[in-house]
Amino acid sequence: MNGKYPVRVADLRGYSRLAIDATVGLTSLVETMHHNILRMPGVLGEATGEPTRGLTGLVYKSIRGVTRLVGSGIDLTLGRLQTLLGSETSTVEREAILAALNGVLGDYLSTSGNPLAISMRFRRGGKPLTLTRSALAAAIPDASHKVVLLAHGLCMNDLQWRRKGHDHGAALAADAGFTPVYLHYNSGLHISTNGRAFAERIEALLWVWPVRVNQVAILAHSMGGLVARSACHYGERAGHSWRRRLDTLICLGTPHLGAALERGGNWVDRILDASPYTTAFARLGKIRSAGITDLRHGNVIDEDWEHRDRFARSRQQRPVVPLPESVKCYAIAASIAKRRGKLADNLLGDGLVAIASALGQDPRGQRNLAFPTRRQWIGQGMNHMDLLDRGEVYAQIRRWLSEPQRQAT
Repeated sequence: MNGKYPVRVADLRGYSRLAIDATVGLTSLVETMHHNILRMPGVLGEATGEPTRGLTGLVYKSIRGVTRLVGSGIDLTLGRLQTLLGSETSTVEREAILAALNGVLGDYLSTSGNPLAISMRFRRGGKPLTLTRSALAAAIPDASHKVVLLAHGLCMNDLQWRRKGHDHGAALAADAGFTPVYLHYNSGLHISTNGRAFAERIEALLWVWPVRVNQVAILAHSMGGLVARSACHYGERAGHSWRRRLDTLICLGTPHLGAALERGGNWVDRILDASPYTTAFARLGKIRSAGITDLRHGNVIDEDWEHRDRFARSRQQRPVVPLPESVKCYAIAASIAKRRGKLADNLLGDGLVAIASALGQDPRGQRNLAFPTRRQWIGQGMNHMDLLDRGEVYAQIRRWLSEPQRQAT
């Protein structure tokens, strides 16, 4: 990058509203989490504070660098930076920076009116779609009768569905005639807030789709699966027509029962620090976003978090939100272990989500989501991010989407 920060000059004004030390420190913690997941040490292996490499490393380096620059007096340097940055910045890098920042501090960015806050919208190729029939027809001239909506996870964005040259949405377009539409949202907001907004946007999208829609599917990764389930709940409540047209929901590594970061009573901090996969979360403290705390509990509706201290330990039972009725629901889980086993399933999982949580299987039976066995699949020897590009994962998605459609009511 020749020493240039991959952000636009206009974005720097938004950064000036962040607390410098908190942002730098928190960024390092999230980077540590990503590094340890991708490094795949043993669950009780030694955690590392090493920086990540490649694009991921550049993302976190950029957040720290720009934040420190803000602390030195950003307004005094904007004139020089205008010439320095010019138009050579990378859209992919900038989008990754904003996605990570929104995942960690997105609720603060939104409530404070910060221009760095991401607004929910549908996009293709990183470009927002205008939800009118003529605009969609121009933007998607080859729109088909089959639509797949893709919802990304925490600290990510729609462009990151492409990993190692593969994009599930693009592959489904080429192999099965689906038209992919990508959701882009602020993953630091409450999941129910995003779910309600997602429901409204699906209704608006399908209402103006250029051709008759015969099949609608949602493919969701990680937090995106909770957002999708929330959207189904609020779409049903609002009487949206898209709910009757939704045929398939496929969740990849979604923590339906929450990530096991809130359990363990007074031992929770010690337990989290014992594993390199969770040690970063143990130190996030109370500056982490509403989206992160929702993810830990598997919250999908307002009642899951309203009138509660989201940072406090609680044994209070949350209402069970079942899988959407009349929808074929599928769950894909993964384990970084190459063989099944209680330790691997419950502690390792895919590095972030235990297998039981990804499959919605509550050992106590209180919150079981009842995915039919034939609609579950477990990938061995892969981590949370591998779910985005592994060939065997895509093959399973493709098989499920080729099953006969249900009849819409």
